[in-house]
Amino acid sequence: MDSSGRSRLGIEVLNQSNYKVWRPCMESYLVCEDLWDVVDGINTTSPTDEPGNADVFKRWKQLNAKAEFVLKRSISHGLFDHTMRYKSTHEIWQTLDRLFNKKNEA
Repeated sequence: MDSSGRSRLGIEVLNQSNYKVWRPCMESYLVCEDLWDVVDGINTTSPTDEPGNADVFKRWKQLNAKAEFVLKRSISHGLFDHTMRYKSTHEIWQTLDRLFNKKNEA
């Protein structure tokens, strides 16, 4: 993060007050980088790690790791604790959505 509050992606870092702006920007970035399917698209669940699925599992794991890195680098330190226990970016995305949509409804 630079001094302007932007991540190295050029997207404002998610904090307690900018989810409505951060979410569509992040979604666009993930789509552009071909990572959306593991975040909230058609490929959110890890395939089984079996010999016949080795290549598919490896590819999913790589895409998930890239998307996880992008998400974690674009949230404030105060929100990082909410993402640490999850293994998939889909879970991280859903957690952030629940966290901030709950606040927006209040």
